[in-house]
Amino acid sequence: MNSHTPPPAPAALEALKADIRARRAEFHALRHIPADIVRQFQQVGVYRAFVPARLGGDALSPAAFCRLIEEISTADASAGWVASFGVSATYLAALPPETYAKIYGTDPDTVFAGAMFPPQPARRVPGGLEVRGRWPWGSGVMGASIVGAGIKIEGETTALPRTAIMPRDRVTVDETWDTVGLRATGSHDILAEGVVVPEDWTFIRGGKPQQEDAIFRYPAMALAAQVLAVVGLGTARAALDWLRQDALARASITGAPSPAARAYVQIDLARAEGLLSGARAAFYDAIEEGWHQMQTAGAVDPATHIRLRHTASKAAQDAAEAARLAFVLGGSDAIASGHLLGRCMIDAACVAQHAFIGAGSWQAAGAAMFGQQTPPGYP
Repeated sequence: MNSHTPPPAPAALEALKADIRARRAEFHALRHIPADIVRQFQQVGVYRAFVPARLGGDALSPAAFCRLIEEISTADASAGWVASFGVSATYLAALPPETYAKIYGTDPDTVFAGAMFPPQPARRVPGGLEVRGRWPWGSGVMGASIVGAGIKIEGETTALPRTAIMPRDRVTVDETWDTVGLRATGSHDILAEGVVVPEDWTFIRGGKPQQEDAIFRYPAMALAAQVLAVVGLGTARAALDWLRQDALARASITGAPSPAARAYVQIDLARAEGLLSGARAAFYDAIEEGWHQMQTAGAVDPATHIRLRHTASKAAQDAAEAARLAFVLGGSDAIASGHLLGRCMIDAACVAQHAFIGAGSWQAAGAAMFGQQTPPGYP
């Protein structure tokens, strides 16, 4: 195992989670995670997690990073979602080594946000590529210092999009994000108007890494799915913990037994816990096996590669169902606007809507298991 995997200081992480819980309503109203929370993400190591130690990073394992994101997500799903993009240090490894070193050697806590689709035309001009266009789904862009956007260069044919990296102050953010779930992710539209980007500040998303560390050879698209799936795991965990504590503490105003004493509550809590614990165990078992193979064999075998994607889908889908069960067990109180169980149910459902881990990913996994054609980037 990687010996350089320092966890965040427990006190700092617990303080961060307490701050997030206390301010969830504020984040909801803002529709983004504010800058002071992003700074706390930096302090607990979110953005330097995968940066090599030689550049001042923590060089965490995939499982260690996922556990960190899962913990943050127990406090708030949107916060966990934004923090999950600390994974960006891995796919930015497809940049030329000199560019990567300029970014993370200068600041290993650099905050990146990106919006890949639809790729917009870029033309060659003196100094690089002129980038123009609009890109939706720029999660975390409000707290980023550098921003990526998908581009297509005339005459270039790639199955995966090329991404141009721009300083945050060179792009405009159109605050379009207005949703019922994952509301505070700030996944606004990003606009660029003639930003000239040197070609060595572009890379193929999911392309061959230019760094030799094991983490950069770990399947990039699988890791991108995993760090999102754990947001659902943490969110469902928060819902079930709240439900259990509330049921034990609350007496019915009608004189009925405490919720904790009702058979249907006991049955469905056990069902939800079984779903969540089974999905979580399968998820971390796969990720640990994949990382073990990377360190011992230098690559992940095809069957495990499929498993990494499949268990990420299972984690997201089962977490959404566990959170839904918690909401149902919350009874009529849970339908109040802003109630934690309602928020967790919707947030977990929104996590499970992402294309990497959504319903369509079951078909991709099945096709891969049969050796049939799969979508680009899968597994």
